[in-house]
Amino acid sequence: MLPTIDREGDVVVMIDQRKLPAQEVYVRCKTAPEVARAIKTMVIRGAPAIGVAAAWGIAIGMRRSTATGTQKFAAELQKICDLMAATRPTAVNLFWAIERMRRVFGAAVQAGQSVDQVKDVLDREAQMIHDEDVASCRAMGAFGAGVVPADARILTHCNAGALATAGYGTALGVIRGAAEAGKSVAVFADETRPFMQGARLTAWELMRDGIDTTIITDNMSAALMGQGKVNFVVVGADRIAANGDTANKIGTYGVAVLAREHNIPFYVAAPLSTIDLRTVDGAHIPIEERSAREVTHVGSSQVAPAGAKIWNPAFDVTPHRFITGIITEKGIFKAPYTESLKSAFEQGRIAELQESRK
Repeated sequence: MLPTIDREGDVVVMIDQRKLPAQEVYVRCKTAPEVARAIKTMVIRGAPAIGVAAAWGIAIGMRRSTATGTQKFAAELQKICDLMAATRPTAVNLFWAIERMRRVFGAAVQAGQSVDQVKDVLDREAQMIHDEDVASCRAMGAFGAGVVPADARILTHCNAGALATAGYGTALGVIRGAAEAGKSVAVFADETRPFMQGARLTAWELMRDGIDTTIITDNMSAALMGQGKVNFVVVGADRIAANGDTANKIGTYGVAVLAREHNIPFYVAAPLSTIDLRTVDGAHIPIEERSAREVTHVGSSQVAPAGAKIWNPAFDVTPHRFITGIITEKGIFKAPYTESLKSAFEQGRIAELQESRK
């Protein structure tokens, strides 16, 4: 697996995804602000990976604290959590990880643990978030492999691979799972303008795995489907609302509409941490808008006239009616999503309760 993010001592190490595929460069973050900057500037991206990065950022930030009392320590935690929360608004995994770190902090303080003991608790929780993400992706791959055709010609949009997670990937985890199960797999990777995650990152990952990969520009998907060259679509997600509406990289909505028109199954692969039951539908998902330069320039070359107005939303929302199924680490959920997604969390809570009683 690709070393997307890891911790070495009190340093968080990430592969700089802005430099791929030309250079394999690693960024070493020694402080919480450095981790936050890495998230904001796309050194690391992908909803699950952002959540892992935030958890590690909180852990190393609190590890550097010189506070001797829990009141000052709690104030520092709040400051770091606010810093992480301000980086990117759409990926709900970010806020899920922050809240999880807050909860274990509060429980440790409530139990009367010392500052040093609380630091250890935060370290362990961040490591658990990291390890659970890899395990979730593996489970998604196994579940998803079952619905992938035996002779699969798969279209994917953006990058939902090892680079977007702590390892293995969500949508690419499904593709990897199908290949490992012995299925014949060929992938068409949308380039994913304007940040080019498909051309730069997805193709790079799959080629390293020896999986047959063809890069297409985003506006080629319809022609490809019309010629019968695609029989399965799988994408990742940055936030899934309670009714199944899904925010993913800009352009995903169009792919879903095309898949419906051509009777091609359209699946979303994401961990339960990407499902936000507090957001009732896609209209309530905040959509990040990014710099105009991502559209006006390719690298250092300007490709649009100076002064032109630019609209650059990073994500769009695919209505739940276009989604065949949502692949998670707990299984594949189908419409009506308001009921099935809620049941996924109820199953999880029952399992946690049973484990706690052992």
